[in-house]
Amino acid sequence: MDWPYGMAILLALMFAGVPIAFAMMLVGVVGSATILGFGPALSLLGQTYFDNARNYSLSVLPLFLMMGNFVMQSGIAEDLYGAANAWLRHRRGGLAMATVVACGGFSSVCGSSLATAATMSKIALPSMRRYGYPDGLSTASIAAGGTLGILIPPSVILIFYGIMTSQDIGALFLAGVVPGIIGVLFYMVAVRISIALGRTEIPREAPLPLRERIVALRGVSGALVLFAFVMGGIYFGVFTVTEAAGCGAAGAFLLTILRGRLAWRDTFATLFETAKMTAMMFFILFGALTFANYVTLSGMTTDLRSALGGLDSPLAIILTIFAIYIVLGCVLESLSMIVLTVPIFYPVAQAAGFDLVWFGIFVVVATEISYITPPVGMNAFVLTSVVPNLSLGTVFRGLVPFVLVDLVRIALLIAVPALALFLPQTM
Repeated sequence: MDWPYGMAILLALMFAGVPIAFAMMLVGVVGSATILGFGPALSLLGQTYFDNARNYSLSVLPLFLMMGNFVMQSGIAEDLYGAANAWLRHRRGGLAMATVVACGGFSSVCGSSLATAATMSKIALPSMRRYGYPDGLSTASIAAGGTLGILIPPSVILIFYGIMTSQDIGALFLAGVVPGIIGVLFYMVAVRISIALGRTEIPREAPLPLRERIVALRGVSGALVLFAFVMGGIYFGVFTVTEAAGCGAAGAFLLTILRGRLAWRDTFATLFETAKMTAMMFFILFGALTFANYVTLSGMTTDLRSALGGLDSPLAIILTIFAIYIVLGCVLESLSMIVLTVPIFYPVAQAAGFDLVWFGIFVVVATEISYITPPVGMNAFVLTSVVPNLSLGTVFRGLVPFVLVDLVRIALLIAVPALALFLPQTM
């Protein structure tokens, strides 16, 4: 089966509501069977599942998921927002800026954009409404800040990318730190742009004394220590990424105990949720690897490389890939987009001379935009599902400045690759 037919069938199955893991597995097996025969195709399927299920490096995924779930159980999100608010409340748009900073901090120990958006909407939105912030700005700051969950380590998306491309997950985590910080700063600029364009009069709060600001950091000290411990251990080579994941999960469990949130019912629910998410992620990953086998056999990568090879420069190639991601982001959610496109694009990027660690960060930043762009902006949908009487149009209109600064951020990442590669190169 030629690859255009395979892609058409895959997209048709996905739009029909077939889970992406099973859609990719079905197309991968049937497509491989038309090339190799059903016997070899089924053997390849079994070998893919067997080899990867025994892959020790995959244990990093459930451990980081457990770390994020325990962090959410510990209730750290409220303290993160309180600390950010203590330092930014006196600035124009300070509550929205504090929301962005708190989202970035929560992402660093959670790793999920959707969880970050859902959690922060319950904490930050009531406060911003109370002080007269328009819903467009309030919800946009939460939705955009939540996208940082797939970039700031530990990131499930970066784990998927590292496994599919055989890249060092620790290097990918470190590469995401500086672009993640830039994302937080740019979103704070977007808040000011939103206020200026909307000509909204937002009251400022009186600045807190320095002593009270420092006291406000006490509640987030545990999360800061946990993040520094995990990422510092990876950076200085104290332990591997898998060991870091285990230490992070244990540290998050200890943090939950110290904060007095270790209720047995909630703990069992956290462990069950981790197991359920792990099973789902493994099925998606194995389906993607099965589909990748078909991509290789069908010659899709070779054909795409030849087509893009006709472009004038590597810059033209990467801009074309980015344009494809923007289009796909209108119809696919982020995880589906990553597992669908990475097996196709990473050999092309490698052949064009791009560093695959940098390309991973580029892909994630491009995917972040899909979380906040219509018509399938997942973070916007999350907000409308948890906030009553909130329309999608209100959220998407508020997100326009945030999308614009994201475009500037990805242009900066393309122009200065060292923003992503500096930390990994100093490991």
